[in-house]
Amino acid sequence: MQVILIQDVDNLGGSNELVSVKNGYARNFLIPKKLAVEASTSNLKQLEERLKVKRKKEEKMLAEINQVISKLQEGPLKLGAKTGTSGKIFGSVTSLQISRAIREQRGYDIDRKKISINDEVKELGQYKATIDFGNGKSTELDFEVVAE
Repeated sequence: MQVILIQDVDNLGGSNELVSVKNGYARNFLIPKKLAVEASTSNLKQLEERLKVKRKKEEKMLAEINQVISKLQEGPLKLGAKTGTSGKIFGSVTSLQISRAIREQRGYDIDRKKISINDEVKELGQYKATIDFGNGKSTELDFEVVAE
């Protein structure tokens, strides 16, 4: 029997997926628990429509991500840090500071959990961080640590 899964089902498939299962499993478990619906022509048309809407949303999101990436790569961010006399900074630069600098200097709010710093930042100078947007999209961000 062909069914369309409404929710993710372990060892079977994800939501909005067309799968073939035994009649008893579909009628006695999947359909009564509202995990799936029968693959009728009207339900298949609804599935196609949901997938089309999902693709459009993903395309729009990818366009926005590409716009953010191009804006971030315009030039290095400037991060101010308190330093000692030898040029070493007190503490180190964190992803939270980079996130705040992006918000202030570029106008985009990026979650600090998506930012990973490639090297440990303990001195003034140029550094790189990686921002992972998900969906296989990531970018390198240059930032410069300057004395306040």
